Parts: sequence; C-alpha cells; structure tokens
Amino acid sequence: MTQATAPAAPHPHSRNALIFAAVLALVSWASAYPVVRMALPMIAPIPLAAARYAVAATIALVWIGWARPKLPRKQDIPRFVACGGIGITLYNILFNVGEQTVSAGAASFLISFSPLLSALVAVVFLGEKLSPWGWVGSLVSFCGVVLIARSQPGGLTFGSGAVDVLGAALATAFYNTLQKKLVAYYGALATTAYILIVGAALLTPWLADATRSLRVSGPKTWLLVLELGVCPAILGYGAWAYIVGQLGVARSSGLLYLLSPTTLVLAFLLTGEVPTPRILLGGAVILAGVAVMATRGRSKARQV
Repeated sequence: MTQATAPAAPHPHSRNALIFAAVLALVSWASAYPVVRMALPMIAPIPLAAARYAVAATIALVWIGWARPKLPRKQDIPRFVACGGIGITLYNILFNVGEQTVSAGAASFLISFSPLLSALVAVVFLGEKLSPWGWVGSLVSFCGVVLIARSQPGGLTFGSGAVDVLGAALATAFYNTLQKKLVAYYGALATTAYILIVGAALLTPWLADATRSLRVSGPKTWLLVLELGVCPAILGYGAWAYIVGQLGVARSSGLLYLLSPTTLVLAFLLTGEVPTPRILLGGAVILAGVAVMATRGRSKARQV
C-alpha cells in the first residue's frame, strides 16, 4: 500500500505569477465599469460596444493566427453564435444602456448577482434542484438587488437603468451555461477568442456610428475605447484562463468576490464616485446570498 502524500507547495515563482494574474484579471475587469461611464457622454451606448469589440476582435484574430487553436466544428457554430450574441452583444447593449443612469459601483454589485441567476437558469433549463439554502441565498441576494435598484433613477421599473443592468447579469448567466462545453473542448482562450469575434460581428451595424463619433471626439475617447477593448476583454480573460488552469474552477471562483470592491476603488480613483451606504449595504447582501448559494445551495447539473 502506498502512502498518500500532501500536495506540494506552490513554487514561489508560480505563486507570484498567480498573484499577478489575479490582480491583472480583477483590475482589468473592474476597470470596465468606470471607464464605460466615462466614455458614454462622448459616444452612444451601442456604438461604444461596437468600437470596443472591434478592437478586441482584431486582437483575437491576431492571436488565432499566431496560436493556431482548433477551428470551430460545424456542430459547435450555433453555440458560438449564441454565446457571442448573448454574452457579448446583448450583454454590452444592456450594460452600456444601463450605465447611463446606474453608477459604476452599483452596476458591479448588480452584475455580481449573475452567479445566482446562473443557478436559477440551471433549475429551469437543466432540471437542477436547489436546496433550501439555495432558495434562502436567492431571497437574500434579491433583497440586496432591491436595495441597490431603489437607490438608482427609475428603481426596478421596466426600462430603468437597474433593470437593464440586471438584464445584462441574466445574459451573463445564460452565457456561462452555454459556453461550458465549448471551453471543455477548445480551451478557455480559444473559446473566448471565437466568441469575441462573433460578438463583434453582430455589433458591426453600429460600427459606422462609432466611427463617426470617434472622428469628432478627442483623443480621450479613443483611449477609453482602446482600454475597454484591450483590458477587460483581452487581458482580463487571458489572466483568468491562467488562474483557472492553475487553481481549477472551484478554487478560483472565490476571487470573484473581490471584483466589486476593486470596482469601487477604481471608480473612486478614476471618476471620484463615492458609493452611498445603501449601495454598500445592498452589495454586501447580494454577495452574502451568492456565497450561500455557491457553498450550500446547488447540486450537479446536466450539461447543455
């Protein structure tokens, strides 16, 4: 009988690389919230999304030409189109429209509701069962959503910014469910690259409007669009793929609880935004409910 051995401690260089990747992913993703708010006065919401993902798709195409990943199989093309349409095009339309009235900090907390929405999507479409704790987590998080939404213009009424951002969170939930099989076969980086290209292609009807806005705007707008196309879309996903590869999905997912606090810090540094006590309380309630769901609320689901 062989004796089990404890896992080796991470090499110092590996640990430093993980820390750097975690900081890069969190800061890159968190930057999207205040930077979108900064860009919206100078370029309309949907053209902003079109310009941002034109940049990201160009970089993705260069990476595909260099890395030569597996090409999409014919049977996977509809899933790639669905992921790009829901996770990139629809998400960014709803998110950008919502952030016209919703603060960056509030938006980040509302988007953090998406893991719970993913669980509810699994209940409806995958036949997954929630434990009583899962429903408790759902109710707790929804109370946090109500607290934040009521602090934003329009509250939770149809067409309000908060409802648009919640729609973006729901789009993320469907996207996360749909992309799992693609990631398992193609890997995280290749899957993300193909989805970015699909999303950018679906946004091309608004690219002409984006080009006109960029022509009459100053260098600041160009820099903001470039940041959105490079940092959240490329660097963030690339760093996250490395983290998941080193730690696995379960261990790495805990880092996402740091995304909203990171957003609050960046929003303050970049725009001077200070969250209200109601936003902070609502955000804490949402994250508490999501934590209950993640740790005690779900059972295994069938893949789609």
